[in-house]
Amino acid sequence: MRILVIDDEVPTLKMFGLLLEALGHVPLAAESGEEGLLRFDRERPDVVLTDIKMPGIDGMDVLRALKEADPRSEVIVITGHGDTELAIEALHLDATDFINKPVRREALEHALARAEERIRLKRAKEEEIRLVAGPGVAEADPAQDGAAVVRIRGTVNSPAEPVLRHVFEEALLTGAPTVVLDFEPSVSVNGAGIAVLAELVRHARGLGRAVRVTGVSPNLSTVFDVVGIAHNATVEVAAMAE
Repeated sequence: MRILVIDDEVPTLKMFGLLLEALGHVPLAAESGEEGLLRFDRERPDVVLTDIKMPGIDGMDVLRALKEADPRSEVIVITGHGDTELAIEALHLDATDFINKPVRREALEHALARAEERIRLKRAKEEEIRLVAGPGVAEADPAQDGAAVVRIRGTVNSPAEPVLRHVFEEALLTGAPTVVLDFEPSVSVNGAGIAVLAELVRHARGLGRAVRVTGVSPNLSTVFDVVGIAHNATVEVAAMAE
């Protein structure tokens, strides 16, 4: 993929350039939000990586401008320690993901894999979300200890809400004591999706059902903790490849 990195620190740009080339991608660089927007408009990269805090046009402004210019653009924000609230706001603006400084190679690979999968789905003109009923949705599956399983892939956002609500209700109607929301690795969730998930989890707990959330990335786990999902459900983070 052609990946535009926007950061006001030249050493950081060089580091990303080397890392992205090692991962087989083509890096493009911009030293400010202003330059980044111009380069995006000129070259239309596959993915944009932008630092969240920069002088002038910062990363949040870049994200808003890119989503206004092209709602399908894939934007990963780079956050510092203590920027969780900004990261959540970025997800509300449909950022693909966020990665924390200092950037770890495996976290970058995970975020880029999610962006690549989203691009693949869009190019194939597939639905933005597809919820596949696991064996426990139609009826409780003994192999899952009587849990009703909802497998989630794609993008959890506003268009996905009716489907998500319907399948979740089917899981509850099985009477299983536990509902499992199983996330595939490529799943991304924006602000609207987070709000719906939080509501559904609270609803299940109000009915006396246990809820397990499995397969989420460390970033999503952090977000789920901040918004309260982790208070009403057991959240299990997916193992990341070495």
